[in-house]
Amino acid sequence: MRINTGLAKGRRLHAVPGNTTRPVTDRVKQAVFNILGDDVQGSSWLDLFAGTGAIGIEALSRGAAHSTFLDIAPLAIRTIQHNLATTQLQAGARVIRQDAFEYLRGLPNTRYDFIYIAPPQYQGLWDRAVLAIDQNPGWLAEDGAVIVQINPREHHELALQTLELTQQRRYGSTLLCFYERRTDAQ
Repeated sequence: MRINTGLAKGRRLHAVPGNTTRPVTDRVKQAVFNILGDDVQGSSWLDLFAGTGAIGIEALSRGAAHSTFLDIAPLAIRTIQHNLATTQLQAGARVIRQDAFEYLRGLPNTRYDFIYIAPPQYQGLWDRAVLAIDQNPGWLAEDGAVIVQINPREHHELALQTLELTQQRRYGSTLLCFYERRTDAQ
C-alpha cells in the first residue's frame, strides 16, 4: 500500500497490525481520486473508520487543504500518526480517537467537502453513518459528497431526507457509493 500521486508519491504506508481493518486497494483508491479529479485541490476531508489513513493521506498528497482522521481503535490511531509522519503530511491533518457515531451526533464544527466511509464489513455501520450524516447534514459542504466503500452484498437502499445516491462504481468485491445533497433539500 503506497501513495499514488502528489507530494508523497511512492511513500509506503504501514497497515494496522492484526486483521481488524481492510485497507483500501490501490485500484479502488486510484478510482476514487480519478472520479473526483481537480475537486480534491483545497478540499477538506473526514476519513471515518480511518484505519491506516490511506484515503485522507492520499487526499493531502494530492492537494487537499485538510483531512480529519477518525477511528476508535488505538492501533489504528498509532498507524495513522506513523503514516502521516512517514509522508510528512501532518500539517494538514487532525487525528481523533472517538466513536464515529458519537462524533456525528455532535454539533458540526467543520463542513467537509468529502466524507469517506469505509467501516468494518458486515456490521451495518456504513448505513448508520450515512443516516447520521443525513440527519445532521451540517457536516457536509453544500456541494460536498459522502463516499462509501463497502462489499456489494452489503448495499441496500436507504430512506434519506437530505442526501441521495448519485452514482455507484464496482471494482471487484468493492462497491463505491456516492451520496450528495438532494437538490430539493438545499
